[in-house]
Amino acid sequence: VFHGGGGGGGDELIATSSDQPSIVRLDTKEAFQWRVRNMPYPKETYQVTADDEKNQVVIRTTNKKYFKRIDVPDLNRLGLRVEEGGISIAHANRTLVVSLKKPQKILELEAELRKERKSMKVSKEGDADCKQQ
Repeated sequence: VFHGGGGGGGDELIATSSDQPSIVRLDTKEAFQWRVRNMPYPKETYQVTADDEKNQVVIRTTNKKYFKRIDVPDLNRLGLRVEEGGISIAHANRTLVVSLKKPQKILELEAELRKERKSMKVSKEGDADCKQQ
């Protein structure tokens, strides 16, 4: 937030517009999920597709008011492709929810990591063998 000073008089405030769409990634166990807030149009206005060439999820509106490309680094890391058939959308309360079903390879990897974290020994505070000087 910036408070304008200099010459113009008045106390104008420069801030991000609350009407501007903002995107947040919130994954579930089965899907990568993005929530795009401040999307006022009806669900039918949105087209969410997979760009095979750039391996991205693309969100656009039929009225050309919004366009966004989303990278999925988890897929790129494993050399996997964004599958058009795995994309689904929901819309409520001015929020567009875009879900991309996680491929089996990612689900297996995440299950393995969860198992590994469970088997780790959790030390309690004071268990550390620290020598005092």
